[in-house]
Amino acid sequence: DIESPTAGTDVAVIGGVIAAVVFVLICLLVVMVRYMYRHKGTYHTNEAKGTEFAESADAALKNDPALQEAVDESKKEYFI
Repeated sequence: DIESPTAGTDVAVIGGVIAAVVFVLICLLVVMVRYMYRHKGTYHTNEAKGTEFAESADAALKNDPALQEAVDESKKEYFI
């Protein structure tokens, strides 16, 4: 069995390519884990403050300062 002189360099090139691909995949994994850790699914709502302690929906709407002038007693609508 006579080995060619380029057989060793071919193995080294293939090994280098595989090592580079593994390194890139590890870097992508680290970036994805960091992104997912920072964006944990928190969200902000625009609900009126203090409405969770109101005894009814009417009381919650009457106490909301943003809706003081908008609430008309004759026309009430509730959205679920």
